[in-house]
Formats: sequence, structure tokens, C-alpha cells
Amino acid sequence: MQLIECVPNFSEGRNLAVINEIARAIATVDGAYLLHKDIGYGVNRTVMTIAGSPTAVVEAAFKAIDHAARLIDMRNHSGEHPRIGATDVCPIIPLAGVTMAECVDLSLQLAQRVGLELKIPVYLYGQSARLAQREDLAYLRKGQYESLASRMAEPEFEPDFGPAQFNARSGATVIGARPILIAYNINLETCDLNIARSIAATIRQRRENHSSQSTPYPISFWKNCQAIGWFVKEYDCCQISMNLLDYKKTPLFDVYQAVGELAVEHGIRVTGSEIIGLVPLSILLEAGKGDIEAAVKFLNLNEHQSFVVDEKVLEYKLAKFGLNAKIEF
Repeated sequence: MQLIECVPNFSEGRNLAVINEIARAIATVDGAYLLHKDIGYGVNRTVMTIAGSPTAVVEAAFKAIDHAARLIDMRNHSGEHPRIGATDVCPIIPLAGVTMAECVDLSLQLAQRVGLELKIPVYLYGQSARLAQREDLAYLRKGQYESLASRMAEPEFEPDFGPAQFNARSGATVIGARPILIAYNINLETCDLNIARSIAATIRQRRENHSSQSTPYPISFWKNCQAIGWFVKEYDCCQISMNLLDYKKTPLFDVYQAVGELAVEHGIRVTGSEIIGLVPLSILLEAGKGDIEAAVKFLNLNEHQSFVVDEKVLEYKLAKFGLNAKIEF
């Protein structure tokens, strides 16, 4: 079985009618399965997880991007999460029987079609990037949607596909192949956004300097952590929102502890955390030293929303749809 995953992020987390319409578009494609929807009201963003055969998943992703372009007007969008478009980012991830190089090819096919047929500027990132600086999603999102028009006027920021003119309604979309990453938010015992931003800045500094900064964590640990700090109104607390780029070098247990240590330096503590989207079983087992429930308890994944293991573990969701291929992590 050839199996890939696609995790498009949409700049809408409050209008359920729009979110459900995008989900229905995905469901019309045979061989593509919508495994999960993670709707963030406060950050005004929804993450959907699609899996299935390569051809079907790419078709489902195109339909989702098409519907998002017609249903989401970026001129009216606001939210805490960085974004540059209605479909902000659309990564393609190999799961079984597919190489990363093949996923790069699939991402190019999708990007070309989005640019040509939907007239949306597309930037390639991750393993698909043609320019080294574009590998990093943060570089492409710098200044967000509000700065996109001025950035696109610069020759060095010409899109890889699609028109080189600013699309006010849809913004731009970032597409590329990448390995599995973990989107992980850690809750802080504070509403002080300055503290959250200071902690996130420390993480970014250690990552950019490629230095352990006299901490017990190796250089590779910080290098694979991306972080921003924000306030989540419905939780009434700040979070450190993170992308863990290599889960083998950034185990959840260690990340939670590391952020907790930084929080203590500011006179607060971490109170819990949440995983956005799905998580491979092995990551939870490692965090709980072989016990999933211990991981859920230690990371306090139930603090603000119920963490239902059957609905959050990637392998369990794949099995529900008969996608039982051995995942190649």
C-alpha cells in the first residue's frame, strides 16, 4: 500500500459552515480520507489531516484549497496564528511505500495546479524548496498576510508557481513535502503575553545560535524546536506554540520539561499542553515510558480539551479507515 498524509491549515476557525464545506469537498474524493479536524477558535485556524493513496490525497488537497479560496476572504481575517493565505500551508508527508522524493514530486504537481488553475501565488517549502531560505516556513510567513503585497513586489520574493501579483482575497499558499512534525502547544500559568513571548524568544535564540546555552539539552534539541508565544482567549492563558521538527530529537517529555524550566525562571509554571492534529503512537509511548495514559497525565493533555486517544493517535485513525499499512517513520 502506498500511503501519504496531507495536513492543510486553513485560516478559519470560527465559521463552522465554511469549515464543514471544505471537509465535504475532501470527502468527495475516493481513496482520500479525512482523519481529523482540529478547529482553533481563538487562533482562527483549522488543521485537517487527510490520508490515502498519493493521487487521491493530492486531488483532495486541491479541492480543499479551491473551496477555501472561494469561502475565505483574507481581507476579513484576524487571529493569533501566523498566516499568509486562506490555505496557509499544505504539507505532504510520506507514510508507507512512498519516498520523500516522490512526495516532493507530488507537491510540485499540486503547487503548479493551484497556481495555474486557481491563480493563487504558491511558495515551495520544506524538502520541496528551490531556495535555501524558503525551506523555513517562518521565512515565508514573515510579516504575515498584511505584508504579503509589499514582499511580493520584491524580485527575490517571486512565487514559485502562480501569478506574481498579490491576491487580496486568498493571499498565498505554501506547499511542500516534509517529514512528520508535531504541532505542540504548552499552557502557561499566566495571561502576561510578554512572558510568553520572552520564553518563545529564548527558544528561538537557542535554535538560531545552535547552542545549548549551558542547558542539559543538546544542540540538536533546540535546533529542531520552533516557538512563538500567544494568548488564547477561550483558555484564558498564554501558550508557547511549537513545531517540533524532529520528534526523535525533540521528545514531548523533554520539551514539556524544558519549557517548564524556562517558565520557572519567570516565576510561573506550565499547567498542561495540547497536541494539534494527530500524533504517532510511538511518540506518546516514549513520553509515558511505554504507557499512553501516563503520557496524557504527565503532559496534562486534558487541561482544556479532552484528549481521546482513539481520535488523536495517527495509527488508530488510519486503522478505522482500513489503512493498515506499516508506517515508515
